[in-house]
Amino acid sequence: MSTPQLTADAPPVAPDPVTAAPQAAIRGRSRGGPSRLRALDGLRLLAALMVAAYHYGGRNGEIAQAWGGSPAHQFPTAAPLFAYGCLGVQIFFVISGFVICLSGFGRTLRAFIASRVSRLYPAYWAAILLVTAVFALPWVAYKALPPSEVLTNLTMLQQPLGVDRVLGVCWTLWAEMRFYALFALCVVLPGATRGRVVLFCAGWTLAGALAQAAHQPFLDTVLMPEYAPFFIGGVGLYLLHRYGARDPIAWAIVLVSWLIGQHYAVAGLWHAPSATAFSYRSTAGIIAVVTLGFALVAAVALGRLRWANWRWLTVAGALTYPFYLVHEHLGWVVVRALHHGLGLPSYATLLLTVGLMLLLAWVLHRFVERPLTPALKRAINPRR
Repeated sequence: MSTPQLTADAPPVAPDPVTAAPQAAIRGRSRGGPSRLRALDGLRLLAALMVAAYHYGGRNGEIAQAWGGSPAHQFPTAAPLFAYGCLGVQIFFVISGFVICLSGFGRTLRAFIASRVSRLYPAYWAAILLVTAVFALPWVAYKALPPSEVLTNLTMLQQPLGVDRVLGVCWTLWAEMRFYALFALCVVLPGATRGRVVLFCAGWTLAGALAQAAHQPFLDTVLMPEYAPFFIGGVGLYLLHRYGARDPIAWAIVLVSWLIGQHYAVAGLWHAPSATAFSYRSTAGIIAVVTLGFALVAAVALGRLRWANWRWLTVAGALTYPFYLVHEHLGWVVVRALHHGLGLPSYATLLLTVGLMLLLAWVLHRFVERPLTPALKRAINPRR
């Protein structure tokens, strides 16, 4: 199964992506010394909630089966806005570029791999098993995958292997893994420096454009031209954070990435007005959301959101990744139970479903991530 493109009918759902950022409050390394970037944790949760709004009320598909009809009928006013929630994916990728560049400085390749693997896999394994178990229940209306495909999903390589996904959202994790691999090979392995990071950004931007022109599936898979600008833009924003706002090369990286990124977002998500389409996303609306995502991460990078230093944002950031993993498929089950089983109104069902998914995310964080993440990290890199 190939990676879904960001088309009007595709299910763009978001990631870690920097959903897989460190659990503790993210620390920046600027010339003024380390500082907690709790605002970035809050921004991650905001992007995850955007994606949840898209999955619950901004598209058709299985969620329509859960509601018993199109979400456009459940949320006639909000559904057109929820449809823009899929752009939370782009915001996740920008944040991921920032955080992965931050974590790459001063680390060996083994330490970098240990950090990424230990952060991604424990909650992911738990989510795979949990969704499979729930879908196997006789009274649940959704079909679980065969055991062989579930086991393959545990590798996180099901897409290149052509296996169906247990989690719809995991396509973004496949994009994240490819970004990690490129950054590890080009920056972390030889040793992260400003010059190598700049060369990495310039080289990937040019290579991505050439891959788009070449129409070669292998190059598209490796270089991800439609997603690369967002990762690269986040890397450029980290350079601004680390080396200061007077860095013209970093600003150029961010600007070029935004220009190319908005092009891919519009190309993938815009369609002509149609009476048969679930929703209509305007070009201006798509560009505005992409721009807002870049601007918010830039505000964090430049210290403009330093005042947002509340401790609860650290908890919000820790819940983002497990919430992101479980909210879509298990949300179908909860929506159906609350809306049809208990007869709750649509908006009450929506809010309660999000709350229950956040509660489940806390359980996964507390009882899966907290014990397993450090243990897995020590197993991969015992000399850290």
